[in-house]
Amino acid sequence: MFFVDRRDAGRRLAARLLARRGPEVVVVGLPRGGVVVAAEVARALGAPLDAIVVRKIGVPGRPELAMGAVGEEGVLVVDEEVRRAARVDDVALAAAAARARAELDDARDRLLGGRPAPSLAGRTVIVVDDGVATGATARAACRVARARGAARVVLAVPVAPAGWVDRMDGVADDYVCVAAPADLHAVGQAYHEFSPVPDDEVLACLRAPMLAGPLLVRDDDVTVRIGDLALHGRLRVPDRAIGAVVFAHGAGSSHASPRNQFMAAMLNEARVATLLVDLLTADEAGDRSKGYAIGLLGARIVGATRWLRDEPGLGSLPVGYVGASTGAPAALWAVTEGGSDAVAVVARGGRADLAQEWLGAVRCPVLLIVGACDDQVLALNREAMFRLHAEVRLAVVPAATHLFAEPGTLELCAGLARDFLVRHLLRAQRTRTAGATVRSGPVAPPR
Repeated sequence: MFFVDRRDAGRRLAARLLARRGPEVVVVGLPRGGVVVAAEVARALGAPLDAIVVRKIGVPGRPELAMGAVGEEGVLVVDEEVRRAARVDDVALAAAAARARAELDDARDRLLGGRPAPSLAGRTVIVVDDGVATGATARAACRVARARGAARVVLAVPVAPAGWVDRMDGVADDYVCVAAPADLHAVGQAYHEFSPVPDDEVLACLRAPMLAGPLLVRDDDVTVRIGDLALHGRLRVPDRAIGAVVFAHGAGSSHASPRNQFMAAMLNEARVATLLVDLLTADEAGDRSKGYAIGLLGARIVGATRWLRDEPGLGSLPVGYVGASTGAPAALWAVTEGGSDAVAVVARGGRADLAQEWLGAVRCPVLLIVGACDDQVLALNREAMFRLHAEVRLAVVPAATHLFAEPGTLELCAGLARDFLVRHLLRAQRTRTAGATVRSGPVAPPR
């Protein structure tokens, strides 16, 4: 079992797709369950959501076993291997395909009738289902997307059997999957909750697709300049942002971290701007000692904060930090030795113990998030918690290990961080409105 339910699966799949965001992207789901998964992907990518209706062609007497599928635009896919094994002749196949086509037309009218669909012509189409078993319906959906003019097709599913891409006959340009176990016999095996999805839930997902995802006024790859340094990053600014958060990754990671991107997307939905930035240059990234140079990393966090505040429309926003692994003590250095006026710090699986000499000087609120199964880091954070004299909270995520890879744990972690940061960013906004002035402090040299 890999996922709590389809929404959990969608959020985890979305984390694998964040790098593909862009104005040309459309997400399409396969009714019914695939639409629920696709809605989470569309929300995270800020992309329009549509559906492609397909129907499997069941083996006579064994309707649960697909020997093919039909789709819109006259698409027909036949799995010859299954057909031969089931000894289905041409006449029986044609009759089963006709029944599936009638079901498809009925489902199309019921779920999508009268609803304006976004054009797929010339666009990147991410086809999403809740999983792949034989692959017939997924292949049919990809061919429908091609027939409707898609320039590029990406097939994305939470779960599929090992070697599944080889069975897709090249119908997509790219394939994305969260889990591909060797012993998968049915998609439902991968889910704790896999009940049938009612039409009303599909309609609810499709009726407000453009509300899924934040309205972004900026979504750019950026170069963060700190003196002579040029660091790569990603800046996302939602409309009417209430604050901004700078992400500090840990040793061996980068601004492309899917976990940080997932957390950033949840903050964007809450109208918080996010800056994910590489704290080391490409030349430095191979030097492991640099990833543990807390003062160096902390000074660059402060420099990135200054850069952020120089960007148009962002100068007056209160700022918070999210630090993972060694990025956490670097963020704590930034609010003490670095003089940053960040209003809150979140440490995700952070090594707060590496900031021991500065913990007593921290004045802003701190949230420490650790997995319950991350024994060593949990013990280190508990010890660090008692050295902090500021407002501090330790949140322990059940069943989670260091990377929060277990079903639902990253979502819980991201939700805790979002709620904590939004609360303190709004508090800072109210303080500023009442007359307080937000200023950036000096950057002290690394110690």
